[in-house]
Amino acid sequence: MLRTFTSIAFAILMLVGPPIAATAMANGTPDQAKAMVEKAAKLLADEGSDKAFPVIDDPKGPFVDGDLYVFVLNLQGTTVAHGTNKALIGKSLINIKDADGKAFVQDIIALGKDKGEGWVDYKWPDPVTKKVEAKSSFIKKVGDYIVGCGVYKG
Repeated sequence: MLRTFTSIAFAILMLVGPPIAATAMANGTPDQAKAMVEKAAKLLADEGSDKAFPVIDDPKGPFVDGDLYVFVLNLQGTTVAHGTNKALIGKSLINIKDADGKAFVQDIIALGKDKGEGWVDYKWPDPVTKKVEAKSSFIKKVGDYIVGCGVYKG
């Protein structure tokens, strides 16, 4: 009887467990990252930085979802809002380089100033896996700020 119960329980776990684990570890998509940036950019444009930044900074708020999170830089490359790493707020990242030596924050700001929005590729630590992974961030300029959200490709 116990053996039958154990076999049934194992079969149920095999049917239910892998999809749950796969869902929990699924990376965000480019469309989800872009939508999150659009939503945060609208909040910033409509409500201003005093109201938008605390919402963006909230790790349990609408701008953090799995490995997706919104960050905001000013045009000098200083982090002014960040959904997963409050230690970066107030820090200048203008000269920071990724694992390949790319000064990607400079690329983010240049793209924002030149085209207003687009994608920038670089390598950055994934807050879920804690590993440095290839990342592509969609960014959008809103006034004197750059709003971004990236997709890990790992």
